[in-house]
Amino acid sequence: MHNASYVGLSLQMALETSLDVVANNIANVNTTAYQAQNVLFTEYLADTTTGEISYVYDVSVLRDTRAGPAISTNNPLDVAIIGDGYLVIETEEGIRYTRNGSLRLDRDGQLVSAAGGAVLGEGDQPFFFTPDEVSISIARDGTISTENGAIGRLRVVTFENEQHMLKTGDNLLTTEEPPSEATDAEIVQGTLENSNVQAILELTRMIEVSRAYQRAQQIIEASDQLEMSMIKVLTEAV
Repeated sequence: MHNASYVGLSLQMALETSLDVVANNIANVNTTAYQAQNVLFTEYLADTTTGEISYVYDVSVLRDTRAGPAISTNNPLDVAIIGDGYLVIETEEGIRYTRNGSLRLDRDGQLVSAAGGAVLGEGDQPFFFTPDEVSISIARDGTISTENGAIGRLRVVTFENEQHMLKTGDNLLTTEEPPSEATDAEIVQGTLENSNVQAILELTRMIEVSRAYQRAQQIIEASDQLEMSMIKVLTEAV
């Protein structure tokens, strides 16, 4: 009887993880360039004296790497990446990567990410602007120019396996995999990539996960009741 309870508990634990992921997706439906996540489940077989027992096991959380819709902002420092690729950001913790192209100038005139990390160009060089440079244009190949001419080109990179990238907060990612220079990506100025979360789909998933959790609870309760009934019968027989 315990086996049914253990199977139900394993399912509930996996569903709790799924519910947390879905809730996080919904919370970031309006976060720039946020990539929705999904839980990957698998079956875990355990050998027992009565045979094999099948448990539910959540292996990992996968990111949906498809691009979100592009939204025009008319802000010259906003950029969207069309195609595969990530901007390269230098932070206090090291190099990070992001598709969030909401950029700005800090008080020193340096081009930084929304979280304040330095945006790097080719050769991993940062971008600096003088106070008199007010006309900033960014070409589709990532070249940044002002009224004084071109000052550099945004570095955009890709990775062989994007699922190896880990979130570090502030919509930034890290990975031990070496980057490759993006060859097909284009930069669109005055535009941002919106979250790729589909709100209605996520709400539907939340309802389904909640119902599955309730069914698992019913399995556990039924198993407990059956066990108590058997104990009662055996006790009365003695």
